[in-house]
Amino acid sequence: MTLFTADYAGASVMPSPNHGERANGRKPDMILLHYTGMGSADGALDWLCREESQVSSHYFVREDGRVVQLVPEARRAWHAGKSCWAGETDINSCSIGIEVANPGHPGGLPGFPDTQISAVVELCRDCGSRWGIPAERVLGHSDVAPIRKVDPGENFPWQELHFAGVGHWIDPTQISGGRFFQYGESGQPIEALQSMLSLYGYDIEITGNFCERTKGVVEAFQRHFRPLLVDGIADFSTIDTLHRLLKALPKYSHV
Repeated sequence: MTLFTADYAGASVMPSPNHGERANGRKPDMILLHYTGMGSADGALDWLCREESQVSSHYFVREDGRVVQLVPEARRAWHAGKSCWAGETDINSCSIGIEVANPGHPGGLPGFPDTQISAVVELCRDCGSRWGIPAERVLGHSDVAPIRKVDPGENFPWQELHFAGVGHWIDPTQISGGRFFQYGESGQPIEALQSMLSLYGYDIEITGNFCERTKGVVEAFQRHFRPLLVDGIADFSTIDTLHRLLKALPKYSHV
């Protein structure tokens, strides 16, 4: 492992051997956030730096806010796995991966310390500014790999990041009664839901059938943008929140 100079001034360096060239000279235009999902930060960091693990990330943020850089930003870290966003399947080549030390779902979904989130915000703002990364392309692993991945989890404070200038967010529509769509249903409203999810970037086929994949994508959307209830049911709150998010994007303001 070769030492390198940190791209982010606030980071120490602990090189991981697990990286390669970004495909076709691609520059990062996405930040992808993860939780480690392991019992200890030291154990997770050690794993990301072991050649046999075949995984890595560009950055690692400890609970106390200390930031470690494992892979130079110009290199392709191995953090996203099989994933897709807005039709692009090589997410590793277009993203900067940030692992946030947290046991996640396996550890009962503990909260993220304020000091840690402040460090994540500073890191994301720095990377976003240097690479010109749009707010809507600051995403969670579960967004680009629905069903397969659930991190950084429904307890991750996306709203707090947005208020600090990181990521795309609107206050979710209040959960209430009314018509909803769920697994097994089909028809034009399901097709419209799938179309909106696809427009936002989610990897979903527009079939008009509320299949297992659709349920998983709805759960991924809820986990990020309507985290109070993650059930895979497209209720009014979910659909209206999605519609308002799309309208907040200049390129889809007509939706």
